[in-house]
Amino acid sequence: MRTTIYQLLLWGIASIILCACAAPPAPQPTPTPVIAFGATPLTPAPLPQAGTQPAPGCPNPECVVITPKSAAEPLRFNIPTPGPEPKTIWRPPQFPVPLALGPYDHFYFARPIAADEVNWPVANYRYGGTFFQEVTHTGVDIPAKPGTLVLAAGPGTVIWADWGLFSGVPDNYKDPYGRAVAIRHDFGYNGEPLYTIYAHLREVYVANGQWVDTGTPLGEVGDTGITTGPHLHLEIRMGENTYFHTYNPELWVAPPQGWGVLAGRVMESNRELMRRTPVIIRSNETGRQWEVNTYGPEAVNPDPYYNENMVIGDLPAGSYTVSIVYDGKEQRLQVEIWPGRITYFTFRGSFGYSTDYPTPTPRPTRQPTPTPRR
Repeated sequence: MRTTIYQLLLWGIASIILCACAAPPAPQPTPTPVIAFGATPLTPAPLPQAGTQPAPGCPNPECVVITPKSAAEPLRFNIPTPGPEPKTIWRPPQFPVPLALGPYDHFYFARPIAADEVNWPVANYRYGGTFFQEVTHTGVDIPAKPGTLVLAAGPGTVIWADWGLFSGVPDNYKDPYGRAVAIRHDFGYNGEPLYTIYAHLREVYVANGQWVDTGTPLGEVGDTGITTGPHLHLEIRMGENTYFHTYNPELWVAPPQGWGVLAGRVMESNRELMRRTPVIIRSNETGRQWEVNTYGPEAVNPDPYYNENMVIGDLPAGSYTVSIVYDGKEQRLQVEIWPGRITYFTFRGSFGYSTDYPTPTPRPTRQPTPTPRR
């Protein structure tokens, strides 16, 4: 009996020693949650509690030192400053305006649709395009959901609000532009006034004579007037507020950050403009391809400096191949798109391409904005 009790005591003591010496199980790392682009985690990481203090040499105020009561040495947690949540998977935020990285560029206007919505033109119906080969397009169409807010592209005074803009007849409910807003801006270009037009609105929030700032809500996207579906029709006018004084908005509205614009003048060998001619643009890095047609013959105006007849914006910076078929043969040009800038080329039939920019002229300046009139 004594031997048995003695053996049991020995086994108990050995068990206690073994348990005390055994290493504790290694903590399992918390798996990193997979978050889709544009989504946010359902449970945010815990933030430091009261009583924490900034860590020496920390690059941002969120980097703190937390001292547990039972720890001899502080545990350091580097909590990065969260950046702004991405608002869209379609485009990055636009460059701030006004923007003119090139000596003759004039990106004076912000986008009229916010970054959390689709806000770029319909690819096959840009400025100078034709609808059913009859009507030349004098703006760009931006598809958006009905009710999407339409924002002022720049500061200025509302000179038209609601029906009748195209016809010039107030309350003309058959007007092709439907409900629309026109703004005369507080700045001009080369001594000429600038206007922006927002057409096919479902609702209008502003009134004639009202001063608005960049980003002021003007109304909601709709499908009033002559249209095949809800979208915003945007025009840039210069000199006079008429249908015949429009210019390509993609040369005036700032591109997204890291993206650029391609403009060209496409001609026959005798320098006559080639109308409604397809131009293919292909990314050498991703293989993605775009197609844009040169301008139709009516109601369009080339830029005072670039004198172009084709423009395609919203191109990610990088290397591209431009292709034009002339006399049955495909002719190619390698171009580089730079962030926030306009890349320019000319094509002259059998003579091929040139990347020389137009002859410089005195640079027009953006007229100063006067004190806002409210």
